[in-house]
Amino acid sequence: MPPDCLSAESERRCRRLLAESTARLRARPAAAAVLVPLCLVRGVPALLYTLRSSRLAGRHKGDVSFPGGKCDPTDQDVVHTALRETREELGLMVPEDQVWGVLQPVHDQRKTTVVPVLANVGPLDLQSLRPSPEEVDEVFVLSLDHLLQTQNQGYTHFCQDGHFRYTLPVFLHGPHRVWGLTAVITQFTLQLLAPGTYQSYLVSPKLPSG
Repeated sequence: MPPDCLSAESERRCRRLLAESTARLRARPAAAAVLVPLCLVRGVPALLYTLRSSRLAGRHKGDVSFPGGKCDPTDQDVVHTALRETREELGLMVPEDQVWGVLQPVHDQRKTTVVPVLANVGPLDLQSLRPSPEEVDEVFVLSLDHLLQTQNQGYTHFCQDGHFRYTLPVFLHGPHRVWGLTAVITQFTLQLLAPGTYQSYLVSPKLPSG
């Protein structure tokens, strides 16, 4: 990973590239939003992930995810949803001016729109976080260097009724496997941050249509 990926110059580039989509997506409602937290852990650029509580209801319990959740009617827009959910889940206060922009939305099998919000939360001590035990079992980071190494990248083919449906990326060899929509959002983030470095054999994911 280029050492300046979180520099002021990189931030300006990313904000510029995301400006159009950010303005468009902040102006329209969505079902859910997540925060993609860029951070520095002991000086190393990384992404922050959560392991959803196994006690939660629904099909995503126990999955690796970014902090986030359903949009509340009182939320001003998707950015405020992502920041509010991060505060509730992790006790992490992220000022709005640390948000770089909004990434391409993703859609789950139920066609629910999930909007990823990219922010640089700065130097982070994981011990300072206060995860909500009702929502989060674990918090961990993966360095951008780790995510960019091809031996830690893979893909999963999904089939239904014996027929190929779609392919999604997966990131391996960390504390937990990163897959599903979280892996797709991770891929979008790497493509933005390291366009000259992220030369993975992964193709743009073909998401399920229904």
